[in-house]
Amino acid sequence: MNLERIDLNLLVYLDVLLRERNVTRSASVLGITQPAMSNGLRRLRETFDDPLLVRSSEGMMPTERALELQPLIRQVLATIEQAVEPNTEFDAASSDRVFRIMTSDYGESTLLPRLLERLRDEAPEVVLDILTPSDMSFLEVERGQVDLVINRFDSMPQSFHQVTLWRDSFSCLLSSENPIVDRFSLDAYLQANHVWVSKTGMGAGMGLTPKDTKRLGWVDEALQRIGRQRHITVFTRHYQSAALLAQQKSLVVTIPTKAAVAQEGNPNLVIKEPPFEIAPFELKMAWSPLLQHNSAHKWIRRLIVEVAKSVEEEAAGNA
Repeated sequence: MNLERIDLNLLVYLDVLLRERNVTRSASVLGITQPAMSNGLRRLRETFDDPLLVRSSEGMMPTERALELQPLIRQVLATIEQAVEPNTEFDAASSDRVFRIMTSDYGESTLLPRLLERLRDEAPEVVLDILTPSDMSFLEVERGQVDLVINRFDSMPQSFHQVTLWRDSFSCLLSSENPIVDRFSLDAYLQANHVWVSKTGMGAGMGLTPKDTKRLGWVDEALQRIGRQRHITVFTRHYQSAALLAQQKSLVVTIPTKAAVAQEGNPNLVIKEPPFEIAPFELKMAWSPLLQHNSAHKWIRRLIVEVAKSVEEEAAGNA
């Protein structure tokens, strides 16, 4: 293949086509006409001597060659974007940039209050647009339409950059008047009624039932490993709602410890260690390779890592 004959615009076309898997949508993303997009696909097929995308009952599907090319093309484009990115420092003190951050209710209650304190001191005009996991998909993050995702993930695209902000354990919240508060054993835990709180991934969530043991997450998987099952009577996607429900005398809430300790000043609630072992989890921050070298993005990522470290250090000091 003669490199001088390759139109770099075609690589951009291929990158979008492999994400969208639809000629019309790809044309819309790139702001070109559908015939121009179709012509670009034709030229790509000639360049790589491969169909790249073929029609199927499920729409346009990538060939094996296309799947091999996808991460390579993304890496090439990211390198080019880095080369043409203006080499200027981000002036946080005067910036009014909006950072769009997807995080769960857990991240909002544990990390964001501290982050806002730092922003107030260092970048008072910067704006945060906080989105929930159901507001978007990984595709929108990959395109750079969302700056950061901060959550717990079972999996994420290999192209994403990521960093672990902290590890957290689990604690139980229950009313100070709950009959089992002074005899919080495994048997008492299993006899109680429970509030399930979403572990939240990306995209719109689907409804659950107590029988969905494979989808219920860490707490129920830990119980399943010892051959036990709790009685779930409420499903919620919000930690604040779960804390309110925990004040009812008959309910127990099992949530990440950093979210639980936010209720330490509530005289109506007691925090207990779970009467069985639950594996800890990691809170991660991830972002698109398109934003890896952006100076403003590097600044907000560094700030969030610093804030997370301060939360960890304070938690260790209070332990």
